[in-house]
Amino acid sequence: MKLWGGRFTKDTDQLVDKFNASISFDKNLAEYDIAGSIAHAQMLAKQGIITEEEGKQILVGLELILKEIREGKFVYTDSLEDIHLHVESRLKELIGPVGGKLHTARSRNDQVALDMHLYVKDQIKQICQLLKEVQKSLISLARANQDVIMPGYTHLQHAQPVLFAHHLLAYFSMFQRDRERLEDCYKRTDMLPLGAGALAGTTFPIDPQFVAEKLGFKNLYSNSMDAVSDRDYLVEFLAALSLIMVHLSRLSEEIILWTSWEFGFIEIGDEFCTGSSIMPQKKNPDVAELTRGKTGRVIGSLMGLLTILKGLPLAYNKDLQEDKEGVFDAVETVKICLAVYGKMLTKISVKRERMLDACRHSYTNATDVADYLVKKGMPFRDAHYITGQLVQYCISKNCALDDLSLGEFRKISPLFEEDVLAEIAIESCVAKRLSPGGTGHAVVELALKEAEQKLALY
Repeated sequence: MKLWGGRFTKDTDQLVDKFNASISFDKNLAEYDIAGSIAHAQMLAKQGIITEEEGKQILVGLELILKEIREGKFVYTDSLEDIHLHVESRLKELIGPVGGKLHTARSRNDQVALDMHLYVKDQIKQICQLLKEVQKSLISLARANQDVIMPGYTHLQHAQPVLFAHHLLAYFSMFQRDRERLEDCYKRTDMLPLGAGALAGTTFPIDPQFVAEKLGFKNLYSNSMDAVSDRDYLVEFLAALSLIMVHLSRLSEEIILWTSWEFGFIEIGDEFCTGSSIMPQKKNPDVAELTRGKTGRVIGSLMGLLTILKGLPLAYNKDLQEDKEGVFDAVETVKICLAVYGKMLTKISVKRERMLDACRHSYTNATDVADYLVKKGMPFRDAHYITGQLVQYCISKNCALDDLSLGEFRKISPLFEEDVLAEIAIESCVAKRLSPGGTGHAVVELALKEAEQKLALY
């Protein structure tokens, strides 16, 4: 007999049981469901809705079920649909009819909403910690290579020289915003829906504030229909996870390029690469590639949930059962990607001479040539044109700008003087960029200290 089967005269078709069941994935909510039920039972007893003795029996039964779940002894079946019915059914087996009183003054609608709020709050904390570990690894890699200069890119073309540490700190900033987004999402997740019932509240004299304090919630929903149908916080959560994956994917793309023969900027430790079954020389950046690929799964979960929600009337609809699998999958995907990245970044070695050589032979100091002329009094547009002519001349000679003699510079403009070669040296180009947020050594050192301070706050 189904726990809701009183008005039915026939058993549910087995195929419907299978189709309707969510236990295959919402068993992930088992411990959260028990925690919510314990707080609910304590509130029922405190309010006199059930007796203190009944409350004690229910709590003992719930603790036994929690032990079974943690020891892997709890039995799941499609015929009981979801985690809520599993727990209630097992509770009645353990303590008898009094177990049926646990569901007083609540519905599975507000119960599952509570479970998901508890789950997401917990996962936000875990993911923020994993993000912090990735940020630590980025700072460690930057510190170890603080004076390394590499080409900065626009349009994937060499643009200007930058410190490798400066490049890494850009990703630190992205992940910092990701943490802040999750912390902001936490505020809207930190709301107790239990007490809303199916949609209209309850006639029992409940005390939601008591339950909120027991479960660590800061706020209560002000509308019972909103409480059971709200999935905004899940959309926010998935959006934040999608951005984390986008940032990891962008970093992955660069790591994949940097490890290629054509770039040759870095090498990843053997522990985080794989080989080829046929080509003995191969060393493949599989972690970066898989992360780039898994990004689509997380973005897909976000799109799926938005599509589910877009046409739903208030309040609860069975469609909302489909909110969980995407969230669970996205969470596990993000967590494994962050965990492996936090370790892989510590096993990257940098080929500094190769990076510097790439800067010298791709005219990344051209802007500094133009700036030199501007400082001598030439309008920037004229300086830009003349520097372009110099670059064209170097291309025809197959040489770098700083390979030219002073005489060759002066053939283009008499404003060039003996100090030009020192001014346009790659190291000088980097060191001079001391504007806020720039790539100059002093500015990057300050940025590293600020980044370390931010991590120390958490």
